[in-house]
Amino acid sequence: MTEPTIAHASIMNLDTKEAPIPCHFNPSEYSFSKQNTWAPVKTNGANVPQVEFSNGQPATLQMQLLFDTYTEGKDVRKVYTDRVWALMLVDEGLKDKKNQKGRPPKVRFHWGSSWSFDAVITSITQRFTLFLADGTPVRALLDMSFQQITDEKLFPKQNPTSGGVGGERVWTVQEGDTLRQIAYREYGDVGQWKLIAEANRLDDLRHLRPGAQLTIPPRPRGGDARTAATGERRLQVRGGTHE
Repeated sequence: MTEPTIAHASIMNLDTKEAPIPCHFNPSEYSFSKQNTWAPVKTNGANVPQVEFSNGQPATLQMQLLFDTYTEGKDVRKVYTDRVWALMLVDEGLKDKKNQKGRPPKVRFHWGSSWSFDAVITSITQRFTLFLADGTPVRALLDMSFQQITDEKLFPKQNPTSGGVGGERVWTVQEGDTLRQIAYREYGDVGQWKLIAEANRLDDLRHLRPGAQLTIPPRPRGGDARTAATGERRLQVRGGTHE
């Protein structure tokens, strides 16, 4: 019996679309929290006032990630954690719409084919727990907090907080891939390339960077796969058949 392939979690910069940062070890656990704001309404003669819903707060995802380079004998910061830490730093190339000042990037935490979480990183605590003889850190624990930036209702059943499984998938771009090819392979309809482009906020639609991971959102309800207008029964895409 073939053992199942372990899916590794990753963190992707949504603004630059650089290659995702792989999590050396998957988290052993993670937690979600969410708060709502309710405002009390003045109720004469009552011990407990009535309340009115004011607004919801974004969900928070928390986890601890382990990175280890002891076997390689390399600085764990240079190999892994500096890239994660950089996601907390202001990028002057990313302008806030209101004040035109730089901001840290938006990110996507992704694990396997069943869910992802679009967020901003609000907190990182980094601890080094193993060192080489010269003091080089080779093991790090990162306690991380992510704050939700996308309403789950826009992408039904894709996030663990919505209770869904298998809502969205991920496509790893191979050399020569195009959005039309990917749309045909995933939906059977080249016209759905716009759905993929919008879900990934793509600016350059003609040049997909090999190694990048694209979110493949669920097809909108009511849409059925169609045969591509070219009449081709199959598009040959480097990287093999994607089921």
